[in-house]
Order: sequence, then C-alpha cells, then structure tokens
Amino acid sequence: MSEKGARAAGAGPFSYFERLVAWRYLRSRRKEAAVSVISAISFIGIMLGVATLIVVMAVMNGFRTELLTRMLGIEGHMSVMPIDMPLNDYEVLSTRLSGVPGVRLAVPMVQGQVLASGPRGAGSGAIVRGLRAEDIAKLSMGQNIRQGSLENFDTGEGILIGSRMAQRLGVSIGDNVTLFSPEGDITPFGVTPRVKAYPIKGVFEVGISEYDASFVFMAISEAQLFFNVEGLAQQIEVFVDNPDNIASFYPLIEDAAQRPVQLTDWRQRNQVFFSALEVERNVMFMILTMIVLVAALNIISGMIMLVKDKGHDIAILRTMGATSGAIMRIFMMAGASIGVAGTFAGLILGTLLCLNVESIRQFFSWVSGTTIFNPEIYFLSKLPADMESGETIAVVLIALALSFLATLFPAWRAARLDPVDALRYE
Repeated sequence: MSEKGARAAGAGPFSYFERLVAWRYLRSRRKEAAVSVISAISFIGIMLGVATLIVVMAVMNGFRTELLTRMLGIEGHMSVMPIDMPLNDYEVLSTRLSGVPGVRLAVPMVQGQVLASGPRGAGSGAIVRGLRAEDIAKLSMGQNIRQGSLENFDTGEGILIGSRMAQRLGVSIGDNVTLFSPEGDITPFGVTPRVKAYPIKGVFEVGISEYDASFVFMAISEAQLFFNVEGLAQQIEVFVDNPDNIASFYPLIEDAAQRPVQLTDWRQRNQVFFSALEVERNVMFMILTMIVLVAALNIISGMIMLVKDKGHDIAILRTMGATSGAIMRIFMMAGASIGVAGTFAGLILGTLLCLNVESIRQFFSWVSGTTIFNPEIYFLSKLPADMESGETIAVVLIALALSFLATLFPAWRAARLDPVDALRYE
C-alpha cells in the first residue's frame, strides 16, 4: 500500500483499514502462538466469569424471591394495628383497605401464643392465628394443604396445623390437639389457663420449617372466644401487589383507615434476615467480579506481547503515514474484541445455565450420589433462578468496561513506539 493509500485508508477513526489490521493481528500464526493462547485464555476467562456472575446472582435472586413469597404468604406485607381504641370495626376497615389501589387482600386476625399437646403427651409451643376461611383460601397455607380441607372451617369445628408440627406431635387428620393458653379465666383461686381440644381438619406445608412447625390456624370467631376478645381483631394484615414498593402504601393505608393506626411492614419485621441476604448478595457480586478482572488482566499481558512482536510492523505503518492515534485504535480494537466476544458468549452461556439450573442440579446430584441443595436445609424443593434484566445488563457493562480499560495501556505503548528506534537494527 502506498503512502497516499495508507493515509486515505486510515484517514477516519475506526476506518476499514484500522479494522482490517486489528483483525489480522488477532488471527493465529505459528510464530505468534503464545499471543494466541493468551488471547484464548482471556476469552474463556471473561466468558466463564460473566456466566458465573449471572448464574450466581440469578440463583441468589431466586432464593430471595422464593423465601419472600413463602414468608409473606403467611405474614402480611403490612400490619395495621389500632391505637387508643380496640379494633371492633375490623370488617368495615378491612373492606376499606382492600379498596386501596395496589392492595390485593386485607385480612383481619386474632393471634396468641399457646402450648400445643398431642395424644401422646408431647408438647410444643405454637402461635395460633384466627382467620376467616375465605382469607385462608387465598393465602399460601390455604393453597398448600397436604391433607384435609377447609370444609366447615368457619364453624370452628377444627384447626389447621403445619406438617412439621403434626410430625412432632404424632397426629394426623381427625386427631385432637389440645391447646393451653396462659391467658385464661379469672376465678376465686386466681387465673386458670384456658384448655381446649380441637380436631385437626387440615395439614399445610408452606416449605419453611419455622412456619410448618409453629403455626396453628383456626376460625376467627373461635379464636376470639379462645383468647377472650369477642367481637375484636388484634390487627389487619395487608397484602399488596408489589411488596418491594411497600413504602408508597403508608399514606394510602393511613388515609383509608380513617382512624389512628400503627403500621409495620415486612421489611421491619424481617430486617435482620433480609439485610443478611442483601449483604451476602453484594459481597458475592464483588468477589465474582474479580474473575472478570483477572481475565481482563490476561488481555493486558496478551496485548503487551502482541505490541512487542509487532514492533516492526508498527514502524512500517507509521512510515507509511499511519498516525499514532490510528495505531492506538488498532490495538484497542484488537484487545476489546476479545472482551466483547467473551462477554456476550458468557451472557449466552449464563442464560442457558439459568434456564436449566434445576436439571443441572439433578444431574450433579445423580453423578455424586448426594443431595445437592437439600430441601430439608434450604426449605425449597428446587433450585430457583431469577434473572433480573437490570442486574444482567450491569454485569455485561462491567465486563465490557473492564475489557476496554485493559486495552488502554498496551494501545498507548504501541502508539508511543518510535519507528526510527524500531527499524534502527533492521
């Protein structure tokens, strides 16, 4: 190529001439095998780093979503409790709260702590919640009844208990469970605990051992009698469509209540647990980003070796009219193309892994002969994966940015190469 042709071809930034040279420098040649191997390692490293980061973050998001769904299937997104005056208008108030835009359900509740005892005399602490049958049917435990049904539940003829409590007490459908409440009746001899036996009408399993082992549900009318709060509810549990946006419902709920109320949302009740999950999620993101950073450093080493091997070619290009800017762009494109290809290959690989993560878990469980992600420990029957578009885009942008930054120093060194020094001993 003549000097005039070189100038014309390289006149514009990222012109065809610059792209052609960058591509030819990336092609494998026998005498440049070391550079090609480092480039391949860099590509594989970035691909695996991006895929790993996407999969781990998706699994952690899925784990949080599953736990949040199961926990908030029993615990409301917001609790509305009365101030100064008892909640004797809970039916009217729950109807008003249900009419708030974005509110899915408002459930009046009576709650108390008891000692539950089975026929064998085994005792277990429990939390009794009195709800309407129509509300239970809309919640997660009502949709996860493993034995029995809600038939005639509102008449107070029986109770629902968790599967782990049933196992601990050694009871099943039709057996009686005796509930002892310390807040009993006042007699001339003092306060006597209230004791009553209830037949089991259903056994539920929400998948979280704490709830399956400690919750008992009965009709709200029966709970009012048992805890001596006839005609009253202690609180109203509000369920919304978007629990992550619960803060925006505070003024709406207060306006709809039309009375002084105390509001507590799910973030406050589970602050320690979900804060720990958030910290773990952020730390894992930082640690796994290091994998991409290490792969980007491989790009630097490969490009420095390429610059060293191509010193003679760079000098020839400069004498033919290529500017230092053109040389810098050539090596930037050569290095960045490795990062771009690796990033998008990692995105595809990570997406495929997320879509088939449960099948992969089952395969490795079969190969190893052990149970990976045991439901007895992690509460969930399968490995969840929930890819968030914003988070996935952030991973891709971080990988592209690191790949681009890794090319700056080698490209700068190539642009500073003096053609006279490079050709002096030729």
